[in-house]
Amino acid sequence: MQSASEPMFSNVKAVIFDIDGTISDSFRLGFDATVVVLKNNNVADITEADYHECTRYATPERMAHHAGVFPGDAEYDEVSVRLGQEFDDLYIGLVSLETAGFFPGVTKMIESIPADTLVGALTNAANQYAHAVLKVNSREDGKMYDRFSSIRGADDVPAPKPSPEGLYVVCEDMGGVDPSECVYIGDSPSDGLAAKNAGMAAVGVLWGSHSEEKVRAGPFDHVCETM
Repeated sequence: MQSASEPMFSNVKAVIFDIDGTISDSFRLGFDATVVVLKNNNVADITEADYHECTRYATPERMAHHAGVFPGDAEYDEVSVRLGQEFDDLYIGLVSLETAGFFPGVTKMIESIPADTLVGALTNAANQYAHAVLKVNSREDGKMYDRFSSIRGADDVPAPKPSPEGLYVVCEDMGGVDPSECVYIGDSPSDGLAAKNAGMAAVGVLWGSHSEEKVRAGPFDHVCETM
């Protein structure tokens, strides 16, 4: 990734990645699983644009939004938890190289990170999903999965992105590295905001769920067009 040569990242001690739309090409998996769950609950079909727009939310809130239920509504807690769990139960079991493989160039890019630089992952999806994606993209020796010192999802941190709390947890997992010495890489403006809220450098990528216009307007220090 081009940002590695930028002077502003010269003292980086840890690189933290978002997963969906950043390192994993999992759009079709996420969209199709969402459609199935919504159909099973008699919710009207959504478009791909609807799905992309809501990927900035953690899974329970995203699914509730698709169902037309929002924070503050009386039924929000019940609907968000139920639909989110139904989605995770389906989605995680479908993870494979075909449905959630890395984008071309990701493996080589991660392998090029210096050995003394820590690597972590934080997603607004479930922790179990994050582990499944990284495991399935590892070679038989498991070295890619083992390269990640911390793997966290929205369900095992105090608050989902754009809160910085998940990034703070990842930093603690990695031995208490200072957030100011980390870079967070993601495809959503909410990833950039989480990084800024945590005091980290933020790198946006243009191959994920969000339009170039939205990414470039987000709070990123650097935007990557290609791997």
